[in-house]
Amino acid sequence: MSFRRAGGPSGTVCYYPEQWDESFWAEDLRRMKEAGLDGIRIAEFAWNRFEPEEGVFTFAFFDRFLEYVEAADMKVVFCTPTATPPAWMTHRYPEVLNADIRGDLFRHGARRHYNYNSPVYREFCSRIVEQLGKHYGQHPRVVGWQIDNELNCETGDFYSESDHAAFREFLKEKYGTLDRLNFAWGTDFWNQTYSDWDQVYGPRPTVNGTSNPHQKLDYIRFISASALSFCRMQSEILRKYKKPGDYITTNGIFGHMDNAKMVEESLDTYMYDSYPGFAFALDADPVNAEDLNDRKWSRNLTETRSVCPHFGIMEQQSGSIGWNDRMEAPAPKPGQMMLWAMQSIAHGADYVSFFRWRTSRIGTEIYWHGILDYDSRDNRRLEELRQIARRTERIRDIAGAEYQASFALLKSCDNQWDAERDVDSWHSRIQSFSENEIFCGAQLSHTPMDVVWIGSGRREPPDPERYPLLILPHAAIVAESDKSLLEEYVKRGGILCMGCRTGYKNEYGHCVTQPMPGLLRGLAGGTVEDFTSVRPEENVSVAWRGKRFRMPVFNDMLEAEDADVLAVFEGSYYDGKPAILEHSFGKGKVLWIGGVFTRELTRAVLEYAGVIHPFADWIDVPEDCEIAVRKKGERRYLFVLNYMPYPRRITLHIPAFDPEGNTVSGEQLLSPYEAKIYIL
Repeated sequence: MSFRRAGGPSGTVCYYPEQWDESFWAEDLRRMKEAGLDGIRIAEFAWNRFEPEEGVFTFAFFDRFLEYVEAADMKVVFCTPTATPPAWMTHRYPEVLNADIRGDLFRHGARRHYNYNSPVYREFCSRIVEQLGKHYGQHPRVVGWQIDNELNCETGDFYSESDHAAFREFLKEKYGTLDRLNFAWGTDFWNQTYSDWDQVYGPRPTVNGTSNPHQKLDYIRFISASALSFCRMQSEILRKYKKPGDYITTNGIFGHMDNAKMVEESLDTYMYDSYPGFAFALDADPVNAEDLNDRKWSRNLTETRSVCPHFGIMEQQSGSIGWNDRMEAPAPKPGQMMLWAMQSIAHGADYVSFFRWRTSRIGTEIYWHGILDYDSRDNRRLEELRQIARRTERIRDIAGAEYQASFALLKSCDNQWDAERDVDSWHSRIQSFSENEIFCGAQLSHTPMDVVWIGSGRREPPDPERYPLLILPHAAIVAESDKSLLEEYVKRGGILCMGCRTGYKNEYGHCVTQPMPGLLRGLAGGTVEDFTSVRPEENVSVAWRGKRFRMPVFNDMLEAEDADVLAVFEGSYYDGKPAILEHSFGKGKVLWIGGVFTRELTRAVLEYAGVIHPFADWIDVPEDCEIAVRKKGERRYLFVLNYMPYPRRITLHIPAFDPEGNTVSGEQLLSPYEAKIYIL
């Protein structure tokens, strides 16, 4: 369902006319309209339909299909088909293919088997995008363009010869000389020094399977730059031909990319592909309610909102999911299609498109079910789609409403990439633990959060009025620009909460030689005296704010300089050493925790900052339901989402309206998997 723009589609679904005989088209479009849809996404895997042979272009197939679209009064999001290069190309020009770390090429037969840096592939891509832009850019049925499909999905690693060559050029531009490269990569360690640029490659197989962490960090930065360049190339072409008001987007969100920078450089909006059913995948480790299951997809939606506040969903799950060889997950239970669509809208989506209209009868995705099954008959998912269409029509004015967050999690691309397991397994283990627990602590206490990115050229600090609390869990890499932003934020009255292992690396990934937290020492008001990982059987804890909290995984023993000691460690050889410091700085303060964040400790931090459960005066909701608020002008949209297979009772303390215009207050009952919306 779309709320983005006047004249845009009010409901959208993914459709693949190339996979279905023409005899299906008119009836499919009619049934879509009857279900409340008036838009479709097409063509992301259809390169051969436009260029069946090298240099031979034809538009007859999709011209014919668009005649049906015109007759049905539907709208179209047109995709560039560059995610699946055709067989004639990969056979004749194998240099367009991606490779694994050993240099073995990924062959034709799946998707996303190309590399971004092949000059041959970029030429073919620019040519097909130019042809599509010229031919369809002014088509009255086309209202938007999707670039490629899921950039960096399947793999975010690229090891073709073209990538190694492009990496050298990337490094020459960044460092200028080999001396500077050798310094940045610390090549004096294990005698890795380079004396000629031709000796420099991306990561390659080594005897023990490891790679230089500084090289790997730069390589991820390079992959991000490559993906962004590939997206920008297509965007610049499409902008020459699209109609005013038509938007350019792509769908993600995937790793090894500075997604915020990609939006800024190339896109009008960003799309996410939401499949909460993966929480129940049958080939995954068993999960339980404490792990939040499909509710965890709100974390992904929060990440998407952080790079594009008014985003869309290009693929919203509608059926059971899985490929023929992996990823089996069950069908949404009755009510979950609605629940998951409302979850997306609650977190800021102004557009929701379902994947897909028809379940494919061929290929890898025969078990990735859409609205209709193989037999085409009406079913419960189609009826639920109709219900979703009716509900979203009643809340169309929510378009542009802002998600209301109480605090923000601070992140940076450098620290996300440094925390990958094959770059820094210590950082990875600590950061992944805390980010998950911070999200769970916020969710279970009904404290909405945003993600804010530093780095990437950000010059202004976050506003303490908007985010009274920022949590910076374990920023190993801290640059001078980060230091300045954080200091300015705290000076203006914000509360900055840091965790262990903060500030011990520079931008190259080198460990700094000054006491930790390095550049943030003055802001933190202290240093790290000692540190250690925590064995699973150890019982280390702190007493703070009248409660006891476990301190697992990793601990920094802190040493106060200008700070006050709020809590000390108990239960190990560092018994009595400072564990939590508080340092006043300007109008604000810094809370420094010498450990990771558990969900219980996160809740205590939210209470300390006075930001916990900002909607408590409005509503009482059980922990296992999510609440979210979007605000537009003086109007607020309050979402209550029940992820449980049983009813839940809530209490509204103030009168509100439901989408039908009825006044409601007091005790309300949510059915299993029900999502309610209240307008305040």
